[in-house]
Amino acid sequence: MNKLTILLFSLFILCFSCKETPDQEQAREVKQYSIEQFYQNTRVGGGAFSPDETKLLVHSDESGIFNLYEINIADGSKRQLTNSTVESYFAVDYVPGTDQIIYTADKGGNEIDHLYLLNPDGSSVDLTPGETEKAAFAGWTGDKKGMYYISNKRDPQFFDLYKMEIGVWEPEMIYQNNDGLDVNDISEDGNMLALARTLTTSENQLFLYDIASGETTEISDPENPGQYGASGFSKDGKHFFYNTNVGKEFAYLVKYNIEDGSKETLFETNWDVMYSYLSENEKYRVIAINEDGKNSLTILD
Repeated sequence: MNKLTILLFSLFILCFSCKETPDQEQAREVKQYSIEQFYQNTRVGGGAFSPDETKLLVHSDESGIFNLYEINIADGSKRQLTNSTVESYFAVDYVPGTDQIIYTADKGGNEIDHLYLLNPDGSSVDLTPGETEKAAFAGWTGDKKGMYYISNKRDPQFFDLYKMEIGVWEPEMIYQNNDGLDVNDISEDGNMLALARTLTTSENQLFLYDIASGETTEISDPENPGQYGASGFSKDGKHFFYNTNVGKEFAYLVKYNIEDGSKETLFETNWDVMYSYLSENEKYRVIAINEDGKNSLTILD
């Protein structure tokens, strides 16, 4: 084939490929939104049920800044609980057995979050008032009489674990973190902690810490590095659950016997197990799975 033939053939292909199809001839209508409309979108977060499950606590920026709101489950009506115009307030939870609420806020965007107690009359109390103290909610005690939280007030580099008795609200240190570990979970009876240490983006270590004895047991396998994540304790405190990808292509759920150290694979599939937890009465186990970017839930009886 000579150069002229090649040139003509190329022009033919080019012209053919540029020919518009009927679909291309009809311009697709795309709805346009202004920048102002995007800024007017309302953001909502949180989502905690009241003790009697008649109300839902959320935070929303519909007032122009995040404030706390209460949604009536029966009719969907909404009541604004706070009226801040300066600081953003973020919902945490209702205080068990009371009409009080825990929320978090910083000052002027300094990211030094404090925990606050909101009373039914609208007044609030800073439960973690240290000027440079950063704190975060870590759950309720098993008997729902106390609140766990982490705080760096002792040492700005590390977060220690504290407990406050509901109604008293005086801090009691439960675990002094001298090694830069993260508190991942707390047993129902409050005697055992799951602690994690991040090594790289794809490797971490997982430990169990006995508060009474001060003994630390490594759950992760030093000989087989990988990723580990705490997935809770059984209510009787005999078993610990975690997910890991060690030795497998996908992360799976493991049941660990605290007394004898034995391990049993509880659930695995051909996708990553992200997290898992038991229902309040331990009748059901909820397992979250990442199916190639799509989240799905499996419930085991």
